[in-house]
Amino acid sequence: MNEHIDVQAGEVLLTVGTMKGAWLFAGDPERGKWRWSGPHFRGEQVYAIRFDGRGGRHRLLAGTEHGHWGAVVRSSDDLGRSWSEPAEGNLRFPEGTDAALARVWQLQPAGDDQPGTVWAGVEPAALFRSEDGGETFELVRGLWDHPHRPRWEPGGGGLCLHTVLPDPADPERMWIAISTGGVYRTDDGGRSWQARNDGVRAVFLPDKYPEFGQCVHKIAPAGGRPDRLYLQNHWGLYRSDDGGDHWEDMANGVPSDFGFPMVTHPTDPDTAWIIPLDSDEFRCTPDGQARVYRTRDAGGSWEAQTAGLPERDAWLTVLRDGFASDGLDPAGLYFGTRTGQLFGSADEGESWQALAEWLPPVVCVKAAVVP
Repeated sequence: MNEHIDVQAGEVLLTVGTMKGAWLFAGDPERGKWRWSGPHFRGEQVYAIRFDGRGGRHRLLAGTEHGHWGAVVRSSDDLGRSWSEPAEGNLRFPEGTDAALARVWQLQPAGDDQPGTVWAGVEPAALFRSEDGGETFELVRGLWDHPHRPRWEPGGGGLCLHTVLPDPADPERMWIAISTGGVYRTDDGGRSWQARNDGVRAVFLPDKYPEFGQCVHKIAPAGGRPDRLYLQNHWGLYRSDDGGDHWEDMANGVPSDFGFPMVTHPTDPDTAWIIPLDSDEFRCTPDGQARVYRTRDAGGSWEAQTAGLPERDAWLTVLRDGFASDGLDPAGLYFGTRTGQLFGSADEGESWQALAEWLPPVVCVKAAVVP
């Protein structure tokens, strides 16, 4: 067990959440050598963990889930040497909502112009806001009181708000994704929300194209083009060029359009990556081949990236938050599997290396460059 690591400015920090704790991996700027610490939160489920480097802070935020004590958001300002221990749950549903926190699915810092704001997506599906860097949270009533909410249904993983995407060009605009509620957008800082699912199929409903109710697995923003979004659905790959007002199918040449994660290039709006799974019934890589697929023409075509990945008898599963980019040039890519492997690429997926094996099941991978 490594209790902590020191990380220098310019290095890449990977935060890895698993079903049995969290690990931190630090890589040099060339991303060729890695060191690690962990497990943190031994035995706890960590579905959300990430680094927040805004405003000069070096803060880690983690949504931890203890089998007896429940879910809480913890923070560390010394790269995991010590963690906050809230005396009471610092993210709780207020009285009168008849809801109790089951899990923290997403922790998302706002833009640099809002250095104290952190958003949290949780189960049951709701959005919380912190104005003190993740120490305390309040329910966003505009979404909780939305008339659609009573009709949202849980997906296989529960009724969860798993993705929060602030618009880097407009602090009042943000997208969230719910399984199974679909994509919603606010244009007024969270006071009101509109479903944005036109063109996205819900194969399991009588109405295949409803206003809401889609099982969205992940949405990701195109680098350098705020109105372009990419979406991996429960069956279906989509792109929107108008901020989610309409979605176009882009499942062209992939072995399956079922999968969970969606990752985009930090500066090229035409480039994105997915990791397909065989099907809803068999949630493993098709044909036992570990392959990452990349598009460089906004979904017009896809190519398999396999160098360094296992090509035989690799029945792997990568979940919605198990794939990330570090935002460098060339972009580093990292993904973790349900069978405990962690893979990394320093050249945008052209070649891969195993960074760790035999971790507990990986549910979250985030990457950041330490300022």
